[in-house]
Amino acid sequence: MNGPSLGVREMRPDEVHLRVDYFHDASDDYLAALGVDRARLPSRTDWQESMRSDLSRPVCERSMHFLVWELEGRVVGFSTADRIVAGDEAFMHLHILDPGRRRGGLGARFVRLSGEEYIRVLRLERVFSEPNALNVAPNRALQRAGFRYVLSRRCTPSPINFLQVVTRWVLEREGLAPPSDGPHGAGLGGGRG
Repeated sequence: MNGPSLGVREMRPDEVHLRVDYFHDASDDYLAALGVDRARLPSRTDWQESMRSDLSRPVCERSMHFLVWELEGRVVGFSTADRIVAGDEAFMHLHILDPGRRRGGLGARFVRLSGEEYIRVLRLERVFSEPNALNVAPNRALQRAGFRYVLSRRCTPSPINFLQVVTRWVLEREGLAPPSDGPHGAGLGGGRG
């Protein structure tokens, strides 16, 4: 196998702090680059409890789906899907935890694996992502991962964001390689569920 071993798996309830700490511990400048307003972040306790509660429900009943990114068996990032319309579409978010690993090219590989995993597990036709238009890294990662540019628009993409211009990207089931009967990608199970 060439290159480092990458894996994408579902986030466990004991790992929800990864997402919460990522935002709460970030600098104001970094949050601004993400389009996030610190004043809109839920408290750590409330946010973690909300995520754990969501994870306790069957996948088809969750408001969000959470994935963890692993490099050589170590957690290096995460992705979330929200605005899920079962069997149709969802919106994904992507984050690398360690600033030293950002802009190194791994993001595109994790993004592709995550998009494919959301399509498979949630039985979606498409996955969208809408990063801040001024944040070059996620836009570049989405393009390199094979997502197609759709449009740019001014909006408040989620409850923790401020009004901003976002770029919308899409990955569609149509055109993806059919899953094999065995493991595929980097640590993902085969089949469509």
